[in-house]
Amino acid sequence: MKHTNKYTQLLNNLKYRDSLSQLIIINVAVFLVIALLRVFVVLFEIPAPDLRPYIEISSSISYTFKHIWVLFTYMFVHYDVLHILFNMLMLYWFGRIFLTYFTPKNLIALYLLGGLAGALFYMLTFNTIPYFVKMNPSSMIGASASVMAIIFGAAFYNRDQEVMMFLFGRIKIVYIAVFIFALDFLALGGSSNQGGHIAHIGGAMLGYFYATQYKKGKDITRWINLLIDKIVNLFKAKPNMRVTRKNNKSEDDFSYNQRKHNESLEVDRILDKIKQSGYNSLNDDEKKRLFDASNK
Repeated sequence: MKHTNKYTQLLNNLKYRDSLSQLIIINVAVFLVIALLRVFVVLFEIPAPDLRPYIEISSSISYTFKHIWVLFTYMFVHYDVLHILFNMLMLYWFGRIFLTYFTPKNLIALYLLGGLAGALFYMLTFNTIPYFVKMNPSSMIGASASVMAIIFGAAFYNRDQEVMMFLFGRIKIVYIAVFIFALDFLALGGSSNQGGHIAHIGGAMLGYFYATQYKKGKDITRWINLLIDKIVNLFKAKPNMRVTRKNNKSEDDFSYNQRKHNESLEVDRILDKIKQSGYNSLNDDEKKRLFDASNK
């Protein structure tokens, strides 16, 4: 029965395209497209331009800001199977924990902000610290900084949250987060992926800041959520000025406002339920209501 429930849960997640599934699907899709293009170019000896400078983040500040879009594209790009596998597994595991405290919109916003923080910290470090200045310019890809932000956001929002780990038993996720951070910091002394480790640290610091500010009642992702909503609304069809009921009679202002108020109360109730019992406690109807509300 447990296996059936997990299978049903997975189908529901894909059906309603929750934010965690969306992020994973985008990353995997980008990976597959790049991998397939690489196969065709090699097998058929097709002359193709090098697209890496247009999707990777560069430590060169001037180059990056001339290609400003790379601040976002790099966090969805992976070339190696193990790289994307590890990142997506971490995103899935800790993303599910994150969603027990926060909304799907918070997850997407923190993913983006974590990636931005990692990119900016990477550029700052490679242009100020003597050891790294010698390696400038260099480039970097991957979702690791974004994932680190989500890990630290969840871990430091509730430091008592525990998970079951093979051989170790139950352990607090804050210890896991600190251990990963320590590995990244120690790797700065001689790793072949020092740029990646620096970005991880930037994402982790952003996630920690997010959690501590949220506890104080400040949501640092609010502005990016508003920005995303405005961008999405640009591509939505403009609604007619008159709102009609199913009986085709025009809906007066009072009824419209009352309906909207009731919908808002229902969404607030669902969000409270997520914070108290976690996302998995929602039934199918509640998940659909939350998804519909997040796309309005």
